[in-house]
Amino acid sequence: MDEINWDNRLIGITGSRGVGKTTLLLQYAKENFGTDRSCLYINMNHLYFTECTLFDFAKEFSQNGGKTLLIDQVFKYPKWSEELKLCYETIPNLHIVFTGSSAMRLNEENPVLSGIVDSYYLRGFSFREYINKMSHTDFKSFTLEEIISNHKEIATSICSKVDPNRFFQDYLRHGYYPFFLEKRNFSETLIKTINFMIESDIFFLKQIELSYYHKIRRLLYLLANSTGPLNISQISIDIDTSRATVMNYIKYLKDARLINMLYPVGEDFPKKPALVYLHNTNLIYPLQLNQTDDLIVRETFFYNTLFKDYKLNVGGKNVHFLVNEKYNFRIEGANIKGKNNSDVIYALDGINIGSGNLIPLWLFGFLY
Repeated sequence: MDEINWDNRLIGITGSRGVGKTTLLLQYAKENFGTDRSCLYINMNHLYFTECTLFDFAKEFSQNGGKTLLIDQVFKYPKWSEELKLCYETIPNLHIVFTGSSAMRLNEENPVLSGIVDSYYLRGFSFREYINKMSHTDFKSFTLEEIISNHKEIATSICSKVDPNRFFQDYLRHGYYPFFLEKRNFSETLIKTINFMIESDIFFLKQIELSYYHKIRRLLYLLANSTGPLNISQISIDIDTSRATVMNYIKYLKDARLINMLYPVGEDFPKKPALVYLHNTNLIYPLQLNQTDDLIVRETFFYNTLFKDYKLNVGGKNVHFLVNEKYNFRIEGANIKGKNNSDVIYALDGINIGSGNLIPLWLFGFLY
């Protein structure tokens, strides 16, 4: 909420299902408007909007003194882009904030709104936010460069107030999605959320026939339980579809923030990724029915916490990730396997405070 420039007239907030987009809108309204009727929240799932157009509604709201319109689930409304642009151009006194699916690309793939919408991506809880919530602390975030340069001092300061490793395993299992606070069956709720993401963020937005629904669900399960390089030919056989379609489905899963793809430097989609990770560690536990691999969990956490603000590629020999084509990272447990390479930064699980090029893995959860 602090990152958004609320003065802009058209603001778009995308994010995965379950990360708190609706809560953010309602919290913004409550904190800034209270009972002031010049701010209104609407949900485009409401059947009223099968008859009334978004533009007509916004125009009437403005004529009755409305100044800020908060629109939830905007992608459920047909021609939402065109009508938002019409509102922007013809109702200059109205500020509009809308939320949408993580699969929406407001600037890259939406020429209608390009140049007029100020877009933001709402992430799930970082480990820092999780600790602040659970221990009633107020730790600030750090840049990657600050962590690399001053990790010992930063970790020492944090550990003087709280034991991060006491919270880390719980965060990996259920801390990314804020709905864990609702005290429901988290795994069951997450499985439902995954299915909603496939149905809404992929099938609805990409306009895929529902007859292919089971293929994408099967693909996600295969990816979640695969290790090592992808075998696209075998996957295409397993889900009974072409290699090209498999690659498109993988891209859709990435857009829906269900997976992350890792490429060598200089390569990107539509080439086959070198590796695929689930988008965050919470997704691992309900999707991997066999015993989870600790290394995969650690790598998934590291990728997830860096992917928005930093570029990750396949690393060289004995390196898991190359970050911003500058930093070589290897992810391990508390003890380094083999010789300490001074050209590599080691992110180690199970330690509170590091030294030199040995940095606690949990500290990378303080990047946002």
